[in-house]
Amino acid sequence: MTIIIEQPGIIEDGEKKVQNNEKELVLDGGFAMPHANAFGHNFRDYDAQSARQEGVENFYRTNHIYQTYDFVKKMREEYGKLNKVEMSIWECCELLNEVVDESDPDLDEPQIEHLLQTAEAIRKDYPNEDWLHLTALIHDLGKVLNLPSFGELPQWAVVGDTFPVGCAFDESIVHHKYFKENPDSTNPAYNTKYGVYSEGCGLDDVMMSWGHDDYMYLVAKGNKTTLPSAGLFIIRFHSFYALHRSGAYKHLMNEEDGQNLKWLQIFNKYDLYSKSKVRIDVEKVKPYYLSLIDKYFPAKLRW
Repeated sequence: MTIIIEQPGIIEDGEKKVQNNEKELVLDGGFAMPHANAFGHNFRDYDAQSARQEGVENFYRTNHIYQTYDFVKKMREEYGKLNKVEMSIWECCELLNEVVDESDPDLDEPQIEHLLQTAEAIRKDYPNEDWLHLTALIHDLGKVLNLPSFGELPQWAVVGDTFPVGCAFDESIVHHKYFKENPDSTNPAYNTKYGVYSEGCGLDDVMMSWGHDDYMYLVAKGNKTTLPSAGLFIIRFHSFYALHRSGAYKHLMNEEDGQNLKWLQIFNKYDLYSKSKVRIDVEKVKPYYLSLIDKYFPAKLRW
């Protein structure tokens, strides 16, 4: 079960430690965060010299140039129609086997492996939070945007760290230097701290760079999922590292965002640190996840 503590202390925040002086959710099973992954390097290491790291940097250069406010608005209008495909959640999980995330310096395995590793690790430590198990399974399903039946969007419009558009790009965003080529950087309507937003407006009203996170959020909402708000928050913002790792953009958050962020920070540890070469017996765990899908989603979804 979930444990609540109320005492000062230090909590790991992925890369740095932060002082904790209020109630915090903590990991039931004491999930150990390794210093390096199964591929022999530190997690989210964007500076290591390798062919994969070079490709990741090239990815972010393109991503940062073309993710503009107008582009995101256009994509949300197009994909928010949910008229591409009709299929079940599990069918989408299997379809994701065809996708490899070019922005991830840690993972070059099919995506279904990562989804099940994350979900099973959370299930072990949080056996009673079934909504969180399912959220882990489906959080990356929006990556099907990269496939032909969904328009075969380029990877820079599907994966990678996400960030708000319509306001200044925070310096904590990975490879921030490439934003200088983004036209919004010189647009006075979009290049200030608040841009088109206001203090405490709430992240629901903030436009995020377009990709699998926002798309899966639109799919879940559009198909009337019964997942709690924390689950939807995790789906939409799990790649928003500038927020949940560096603490940027908190001036746009409201009270509900603050509560949901606690769950996202817990989820992120599993999303990042459960990546490994350990295989999951898909057929063994499939009945459990099918039961959760039936509980929180309709049999067929519009995508």
